[in-house]
Amino acid sequence: MSYPDDLRAQVDEYLQQLRFSDGPATEGLEEAMLYSLLAGGKRIRPVLALATASALGEKPESILPLAAALEMIHSYSLIHDDLPAMDDDELRRGKPSCHVAFGEDVAILAGDALYAEAFQLILTKQQGDPVRLLAASAELAAATGVNGMVGGQYLDVEGAAADGPDGLRELHARKTGRLIGASVECVCLLHGVDEATLLAYRAFATELGVLFQIVDDILDVTGSDEELGKPSGSDERQGKRTYVSEFGLAQASALADASHQQTRAALAVAAPEGADQLERITDFIAARES
Repeated sequence: MSYPDDLRAQVDEYLQQLRFSDGPATEGLEEAMLYSLLAGGKRIRPVLALATASALGEKPESILPLAAALEMIHSYSLIHDDLPAMDDDELRRGKPSCHVAFGEDVAILAGDALYAEAFQLILTKQQGDPVRLLAASAELAAATGVNGMVGGQYLDVEGAAADGPDGLRELHARKTGRLIGASVECVCLLHGVDEATLLAYRAFATELGVLFQIVDDILDVTGSDEELGKPSGSDERQGKRTYVSEFGLAQASALADASHQQTRAALAVAAPEGADQLERITDFIAARES
């Protein structure tokens, strides 16, 4: 199965028309924001959102503002991850990292601005029932806050996650998994699905986040800078806990295969009549090489 590039094209087209600055004084900040936001990539999070809308019987384009906001938040997290105080990576998506191109001060502000403008975009451009829209916005905020992505980053930099497999899973469930989960769950909340359906899609998204992280950890060891678009071996240099560092490459690969099967099984429960685009994304994540 091939990746749903038609959905990625919709996301890219929408992102390319976004503008943030209302005058020349802040055009330099907007330039830094767009530099990272438009740097490319598979747009997995917004594409997941569009595919979820399709699986629920909605037109994918109906949730483009939410999808774009997900990518804006992801881009903000990458800008901050690359900073010298964090992962100290000078390459991202095959280009100099934002702080290399614009300086650390502007990069920090560009990340901050992307996060704020993401919620501005949802709350002003996303159509939907106001109660459902607030529920989706609240979930996105929670998924990226202390008990989500940023909390996971804290566990990572402070080495504060518990020892063993459960601690590793919690670390990555927060740092990576919550935003991937929100890409599915926020669409469900906006759509107003029943509790059983929401729980089923949440189970799928949670396991998909695990699968993504295991494969990402493997690629950090097996991929090249050119293939990844960022420095390979960064996790090892930083002494980070990964599925490879804890289990070894062979066992991590076995865990990825098992997670792939579990993710597809969870999706079959959530969408018993099939969800072609979500199936294709799942298979792509399992088999990706960059």
